[in-house]
Amino acid sequence: MSLQNLTLKRFLLGSLSIVLLTAVVLTYSASHTTLPAPATDISTSTAKGKQTAVLAGGCFWGMEGVFEHLKGVSDVVSGYSGGSAATAHYEAIGSGETGHAEAVRITYDPEQISYDQLLKVYFSVAHDPTQLNRQGPDSGTQYRSAIFFANDGQKRVAQAYIEQLNQAQTSRKPIVTQLVPLNSFYAAEEYHQQFIARNPVHPYVVVHDLPKLNQLRKQFPGMYKK
Repeated sequence: MSLQNLTLKRFLLGSLSIVLLTAVVLTYSASHTTLPAPATDISTSTAKGKQTAVLAGGCFWGMEGVFEHLKGVSDVVSGYSGGSAATAHYEAIGSGETGHAEAVRITYDPEQISYDQLLKVYFSVAHDPTQLNRQGPDSGTQYRSAIFFANDGQKRVAQAYIEQLNQAQTSRKPIVTQLVPLNSFYAAEEYHQQFIARNPVHPYVVVHDLPKLNQLRKQFPGMYKK
């Protein structure tokens, strides 16, 4: 199946008028406020050398685009997590019945950017953690909000931050982000990798992903890299 056919739905969803696009951008900007810093993190004495984090929050195009623009992040791969190897491909996960979520695997240097800082960006601008099994126009369990923790340290920090944000009532709705152990991660098809960089004027990217990058620049100027 061609890339054109696979992304037709997103193309149609993104083909909005200039007036609607402006409204979407303004709404996104108004609804994304700076969150408090996590009160807990993983000690750098424990996390030595390159580390990885696997996060899911809707379409992986935008998630990848956000995290690859962070200083200290050396690699971001779009892929699938939560299901089996047999169903780890785009056509299958679209059914919403494979157990997979569209996710990104982030490789980072904890000496430059910490796990808690990644989570702050994740909850602040990368996606909306209050949307259950959807993000914006995309619906289904494959678009769920989920943190796939690789160890007890990641689980502890993520769980503490979710509790912190809920107690602070940073949103009118509760956070629905799942916290589940990472069993496996499967890289997505090559044409999904660095999708925003390769397709900067794709309608879906313009409407739903570029506003995230604008928010990243505004909220985290010291962490943003071109």
